[in-house]
Amino acid sequence: MEHRLDRIKKELHAQGYKLTPQREATVRVLLEREEDHLSAEDVYLLVKDKAPEIGLATVYRTLELLTEIKIVDKINFGDGVSRYDLRKEGAKHFHHHLVCTECGSVEEIMDDLLEDVESIVQSDWGFLVKDHRLTFHGICQKCQDRICRNCEAKKLAAK
Repeated sequence: MEHRLDRIKKELHAQGYKLTPQREATVRVLLEREEDHLSAEDVYLLVKDKAPEIGLATVYRTLELLTEIKIVDKINFGDGVSRYDLRKEGAKHFHHHLVCTECGSVEEIMDDLLEDVESIVQSDWGFLVKDHRLTFHGICQKCQDRICRNCEAKKLAAK
C-alpha cells in the first residue's frame, strides 16, 4: 500500500497538489477498501475512524479532486449513488463492471474489452477517445442458481 500511496503523492505533486493529511487519510481508506466501491459517505465514515477532525465536505472535495486528476473514477451503478473506485496502477482506461440486479453484487472485469470498438470510433468517426466505461446489468451466477433452485422446488411442489 505504501508504494501506491507514494505513486499517488507523486501524481498529485506532478499536477500541482499536495498530499495533505486529509487527502492521505482519504486515499488510505480507498486503498484499504479498494474492492468495495465506496460512496462518499462510506469513505467519510471510514476516514472519521482514522482522523475524527475531517469533515464530510473535505472528503467530498478530496474525492472530486482525485477524480479530476484520474486517480479515482466516479461511477454510478444505476442506484443513484456515486461510488469511487481507485484507478488501477498503469491502467489506460477505467475497468468494467458486472452489476447483479438481484443481489446488487459488483464484479470487476480488468480486461479492456473495448479496444477494437475504440479503434473503430476513432478511425470511422474521427473521434479521439480519452476514456470509456462499460457496465453490464444482469443476474450473477449465484442468483441464477438460486432462481433455478426455486423454480425446481415450485415444479416439484406442483406435482
